[in-house]
Amino acid sequence: MFFFFITSKGKIKQTLFIIIISFFVACLLFMQSYTNYSVFSTKIGPKAFYKGDETKNDISLTFDISWGDELAIPILDTLEKENIKNATFFLSASWAERHPDIVERIIKDGHEVGMMGYAYKDYTIMEADEVKRDIGKAIDVFKKLEVKNIMLMRPPTGNYNKEVLQIIDSYGFTTIHWSNDPHDDKAADTKEILRNVSRNLKGGDIILLHASDDALQTKKSLPLLIKEIRGQGFRNVSVSQLISDSTANSKEVN
Repeated sequence: MFFFFITSKGKIKQTLFIIIISFFVACLLFMQSYTNYSVFSTKIGPKAFYKGDETKNDISLTFDISWGDELAIPILDTLEKENIKNATFFLSASWAERHPDIVERIIKDGHEVGMMGYAYKDYTIMEADEVKRDIGKAIDVFKKLEVKNIMLMRPPTGNYNKEVLQIIDSYGFTTIHWSNDPHDDKAADTKEILRNVSRNLKGGDIILLHASDDALQTKKSLPLLIKEIRGQGFRNVSVSQLISDSTANSKEVN
């Protein structure tokens, strides 16, 4: 009986030790779930980055362009007038090869260029080989246009899954999503765009805007939007600067 008591006591100590260790591990994981992930981390697989550090007063204006040639130049003119030289433009390569002069202007004005593949098709409904061909074709186009150092990619239409993230990562691009969407391509007027942005505006936000020809209200609202952003104490930085100067948030896909 005495031998049995010692053995049981040892098991109890062992069990308590395991419980204590498990508790601390659980606490650590819980705390990490509220901690920003490093933008360059690959330990748990590719991720889509959508937001910078909320404690800083930096935000990023981003513009998607996939078609049209009427709104891009007026938007660039507005940014120049407002002394913003570090917006980030995500371009579909099929648009870029048709408008090399606008691409050149974007770069000349100091803005950052990211890409959205070639044909602007939803990658989540395409086969993996199709996605790879589309990205490869886009890379060739930007090389011919001598657009250098493209490190960022926004999936066409904004949709992605785990496989898409893995493919984009395999080409060495960082996947960029957004945290603030004013729906400028669907908004009825400038007031709606301003309301959509300002009510949820936080430090680190990546703001999704459009410079394709369907975003009729974007050109009108942009000066007011910039004024609102500055009035709230924020400054614009490129997406690359946003995520390198801070620890960026990311979205994981199961």
